[in-house]
Amino acid sequence: MLAGIVVALALIPEAIGFSIIAGVDPRVGLYASVAIAIVIAFTGGRPGMISAATAAVAVLVIPLVRDHGVEYLFAATILMGLIQIVAGLARLDLLMQFVSRSVITGFVNALAILIFMAQLPQLIGVTWQAYAMIAGGLAIIYLLPRLTKAVPSPLVAILLLSAISIATGAPVNSVGDMGALPEGLPSFALPDVPLSWATLRIILPYSLAMAAVGLLESLLTAQIVDDMTHSDSDKRRECAGQGSANIVAACLGGMGGCAMIGQSVINVTSGGRGRLSTFTAGAFLLFLLAVLGPFVGRIPMPALVAVMIMVSIGTFSWNSIPNLRRHPWPSSVVMLTTVVVVVATHDLSMGVLAGVLLSGIFFAGKVQRMFAVTRTLSPDGATATYRVTGQIFFASVERFTRAFAIEETAPAVLIDMTAAHFWDISAVAALDKIVARLRRDGRQVDMVGYNRASADIVDRFALHDKTGVEIGVVPH
Repeated sequence: MLAGIVVALALIPEAIGFSIIAGVDPRVGLYASVAIAIVIAFTGGRPGMISAATAAVAVLVIPLVRDHGVEYLFAATILMGLIQIVAGLARLDLLMQFVSRSVITGFVNALAILIFMAQLPQLIGVTWQAYAMIAGGLAIIYLLPRLTKAVPSPLVAILLLSAISIATGAPVNSVGDMGALPEGLPSFALPDVPLSWATLRIILPYSLAMAAVGLLESLLTAQIVDDMTHSDSDKRRECAGQGSANIVAACLGGMGGCAMIGQSVINVTSGGRGRLSTFTAGAFLLFLLAVLGPFVGRIPMPALVAVMIMVSIGTFSWNSIPNLRRHPWPSSVVMLTTVVVVVATHDLSMGVLAGVLLSGIFFAGKVQRMFAVTRTLSPDGATATYRVTGQIFFASVERFTRAFAIEETAPAVLIDMTAAHFWDISAVAALDKIVARLRRDGRQVDMVGYNRASADIVDRFALHDKTGVEIGVVPH
């Protein structure tokens, strides 16, 4: 519960800032954070992870709010939630299997950099008292755990610095300076938009983009929290849970959201590992807005900046720096590319997409190089045996074809596939091309040693030869 309280306090300036980014009233982001955090505590698949309104989703809806208004934002958020529920039912969470460790490390490092960059407005052009409070907050956060861990040190830092700021009237920015805090409780209402195809055409592109980005960030954050807590999570349930949380948020006048790595790190490092901490974050945020609004507005921003700097330092994978020399260079390139793209575009999905594509290219190149064809000639010179080793697919077919490009002199050719595997129709087409050329030159060609999977694909798509696997006569 104490960890959830810390998260709730840290959510306020973030939610207000994201509302400003999206061009909506601060209450839209704050109510969204309340609803998403409370609902995901029950429906999510990763206990201890914090979900709320996020910048990744906010930046996507700027044109929608500008051109059509906030009601269309609510409608788009409901459709976003429905798409995420369908994605969970369709097991799209399995796509995370294609995200390499290098991409995840780059994602984490880029997010740590973005979290720190987001604090720069509160670090540039401020009074010396603000710097002193930030330094004091960091000292409390890092030194208090050496004395006691009964209370989360970020909570102590926020409360103590707030008391000092209010008592001394220090000239520092406060939460209230970020925007007006809402009063009262959110009310349930459906979006006031026409239920028509025209409305669907307007909101569908935004809903698809928000759903994709939200799921991507949530699943990556869930993986990071899995690593931090040495536990597993239900990614399929998380997809559907994010969808239900976004639907409820839209019906309560909130914007879309997803998992937040910064607040999740705060929660886990403060001791929150279960669903109670997530629920407490949303419930206490609602309590702060409805009951303690005037007091919350006086919380000094330096206190929250100190917490977010701690999050940035704790999020960054410092081992990745010496690992640049120890790890294979393709892995380091993928990690650095992910970081550079995310930081340059401030778009987490673009960075992850670039990293995944680059990982795929490097992997295909690596497998393509793990391929060889050796030729041996029988003592009487009558038979040339080609032994194929490795994976034959679209990236290796050129080398496969080139290995048979020599002028064959033996009257008979035996192609031994015992140590090879055919993956796609590109491989089968290359084999067809080789066999056809050798037979045009008057050579007798036989293939042996197919494994079951290779035999199946050759039987289905080859033009010149079938393997005979269907009658069980594949020779070895």
